[in-house]
Amino acid sequence: MMRKMLLSVLMLICPLLMIAQQPQDTPQLEFVMQLKVTLGETYSVGETPQGRRTVIPITGGTFEGPRLRGEILNGGADYQLANGDRTQLEAIYSIRTHDGTYIHVRNRGIISNGKDEQGKPSFYFKAAPQFEAPEDGPYAWLNNAIYVCQPEFSPSFKGVILNVWKVI
Repeated sequence: MMRKMLLSVLMLICPLLMIAQQPQDTPQLEFVMQLKVTLGETYSVGETPQGRRTVIPITGGTFEGPRLRGEILNGGADYQLANGDRTQLEAIYSIRTHDGTYIHVRNRGIISNGKDEQGKPSFYFKAAPQFEAPEDGPYAWLNNAIYVCQPEFSPSFKGVILNVWKVI
């Protein structure tokens, strides 16, 4: 009798536990922009105590999205630190919108040529850009969200193409 009652209780509780383990509000993504970044000649600092340091100059480019467009300014760089099959990247640069607003960008990410959970070769390249726009301007909305980006590969473009989404 006690065993049947325990089984009945478990049958009622188990589905509730499964529901409780699933997230209630799964984040969604909203497309923000595509950046087409032109690059200069890569150079290496060499092996450092943290890994192999490589610098890729950012020489320009363009960006466009539903709410903004403009150009990527010359003078930034992507600072990469490789250690084994994993590379940490940190790109620091500025963009200027079509109406003359300057926005600072710092994009941190990971490139991995490792293996997945099953041990199969796996390529991973994702980053999380942060934007610093004037607080009193039309692009202040960029300051108050988390963004993710990933590359789009195009053999016809000499540089890197990044698609950026806002996490909502």
